[in-house]
Amino acid sequence: MESTWATASLWMALALAASVFSIRLGLSVALAEMLAGVIGGNFLALHTTPWIDFLAAFGAVLLTFLAGAEIDPGSLRRHLKASLTIGALSFFLPFIGAWLFAYFVAHWDLRASQIAGIALSTTSVAVVYAVMVETRLNETDLGKLILAACFVTDLGTVLALGVLFANFNAWMALFIGITVPMLWILPKVTPWVIARWGNRTSEPEVKFFLLVLFVLGWLATSAKSEAVLPAYLVGLVAAGAFVKDRALLHRMRAMAFAILTPFYFLKAGLFVSLPAVAVGFGLTLAFLGVKVASKFIGVWPATRAFGMAVREGTYTTLLMSTGLTFGSISALFGLTNGVIDQGQYTILVTSIIGSAVVPTLIAQAWFRPRITALGKAAPFSLQPADAKAPGVQTRADLPGVRPTGPADQEKP
Repeated sequence: MESTWATASLWMALALAASVFSIRLGLSVALAEMLAGVIGGNFLALHTTPWIDFLAAFGAVLLTFLAGAEIDPGSLRRHLKASLTIGALSFFLPFIGAWLFAYFVAHWDLRASQIAGIALSTTSVAVVYAVMVETRLNETDLGKLILAACFVTDLGTVLALGVLFANFNAWMALFIGITVPMLWILPKVTPWVIARWGNRTSEPEVKFFLLVLFVLGWLATSAKSEAVLPAYLVGLVAAGAFVKDRALLHRMRAMAFAILTPFYFLKAGLFVSLPAVAVGFGLTLAFLGVKVASKFIGVWPATRAFGMAVREGTYTTLLMSTGLTFGSISALFGLTNGVIDQGQYTILVTSIIGSAVVPTLIAQAWFRPRITALGKAAPFSLQPADAKAPGVQTRADLPGVRPTGPADQEKP
């Protein structure tokens, strides 16, 4: 009988090694963990179990929730036009481009081509948020704009999947009927919960948010949807309270990055079969190229039109080119419902994971914006939020967290 503790030890050893290598090599920890998953799956016989699947799914849900909670409502209002435009173009052009490529070039049937378009139109909130936190760009207007644009892109993905393939039943009606009023009530209830129960040893306010995520996740999966779909909306409507209580956000973030997200990113890399990649390498590379090229055609000119410098515009476009969570969800939906076969699924998932790795690596290595103490001129400030709002607790204020200094900011 396989030992649960032995399995957990192997997974956590890979997560620790990925963290150390990410620090030494200057990579995103999300990227390092995915690469560790590829090594574990192909050379160490790493495999999942039901409890690992749950932790990975929980990690994706919590990470998506935190990404929504990072979006400052004031910053979103200031850059609403930019985020809507960039996010919409980031979805629409890759969706059409991948759909047409799959249908006319790869000769997939219509419904399989639609799944390809949906799966390759996404932007990975999980990957982008992990990168934002590591670089502290989540504390800047630019980072908040990118996260908001990610939300718009993935909302388009969800709507496309729902319109083209959703199974409307009683569970779906119940899910929508409970989610909509809950999203309306949460902004009013959250400040009361934090004020009345906050800063207690038992962390009741954290348990409150986890309960909301679990309930909506249960309803979403019962409706044949995914638990990550409502998580971003919950984080977004609760973001105003988190802006005022950064310590709560940091505690939930520490829980996510230390315990849960390693399982998620390792599992993402685990699905990359190197022999399968070799067999379908040409088509996989072509799909990846279609996605990245269509993202650049739509997003890069928009970033320039809204006043971003070349470096920030290219960085934004590369991060908007990433894919993982919603893309793999869409591909798995197509496989389980008989829309695509195993070979098509392998090609799509490998392309999706490639889009999580390649654009992130290029963005972090050559186009990472430098946060300056004095910030940057409008319209997109690179000044950290703590520099603009003295007294607000930031990541650097937390015990045991090394502050980000000038030397770190200059690293590519």
